[in-house]
This record gives sequence, structure tokens and C-alpha cells, in this order.
Amino acid sequence: MSALLSITGPGSRALSYLLGSVVLGLAVGVALTEIQIGDIIQWSDKIFGGLFLAVFSGLVYVSILAIVRVSGRAITEPGVRTWFEAGVQSANAIATLALTYTLLGISLGIGSLAGQDLNPSTVSGIIRSLTENFSMAFMTTVVGLPVSTVLRAILLVSHSRAEERANAPLSPLAGE
Repeated sequence: MSALLSITGPGSRALSYLLGSVVLGLAVGVALTEIQIGDIIQWSDKIFGGLFLAVFSGLVYVSILAIVRVSGRAITEPGVRTWFEAGVQSANAIATLALTYTLLGISLGIGSLAGQDLNPSTVSGIIRSLTENFSMAFMTTVVGLPVSTVLRAILLVSHSRAEERANAPLSPLAGE
């Protein structure tokens, strides 16, 4: 039983942090905008798309799992360096995903102009199409880059603490 808990414990803790962050984010969104939770979820799906949200959530989960696996341990313990590297790569992948979707949204917006005649009767439809694609493009960056930076910073601080634990004397004196 303890072997099962040692495997699922960090994963459950990371999932709890992820879901807790989502709930807090929704609560802040509702408090600031007075929009219902269902409307916020629908807006998120419309702006970001299901694929982006799924991949983004998976990468955030891996980053949080790496933070959980590195925190409270010494760098000399088995697996700490591996989880640190996995977390850094996952955080970097979040930034890459955000920038990729930004370029995709811009490309889709520009691509939608190619086959359309631009005249006074079509301008409003074309602008609507452009703003939908550009909205997705820029919101992925607005969300992805800060999340990536925060996760990377927390992971680097956790790693530094793990290094300090490995270099700390075995019986530290009180007050030092």
C-alpha cells in the first residue's frame, strides 16, 4: 500500500494544485467580471480551443508534478534532477505552445483574407473573422507566457532549495 501511495501521492498532489488553481482562477474571473462560470468556460473554449486547453493543461500538470517531486528533497536523492529537467522542459513547452498558437492565429487571420473580395459590403465580415483569429492568437500568448514563467521560477527556486539541502551540514546548530 505504501508503494502505491508513493507513486500516486505526488500525482494526486499535483492534480490538486492544478484543479485548485483552476477553481481559484474561475472565482477571480467571476468576481472581477460578474460573468457566470459556464460563460467563462464557454468563452475559454471559443477563444483557445479544446486542443490548446488540453495540451496546455497537460503541460501545466507535468510542470506542477515536477515541482512537487523536487520540493522538500535534496538534489542528491534519486530522481530529483530528472524531475527538475522534465519540469523545465514542460514549462518551456508551454511558452512554445503559446507562441505557436499565436503564429497560427495570425496565419489563419491573414489566410482568411486571401480568398475574399474586399469591398464595403464584405468589410464587417472580414474584420469579424480577423478579430476572432487574432483574439485566439494573442490570448494564447497573454496566458501562456506568464504561466510558463511562473512555473519555471517556482521550479528553479525549488531546485535551489534542493541544492541547499544537499550541501547543508547533517546537524545544523540552532540559530544559524
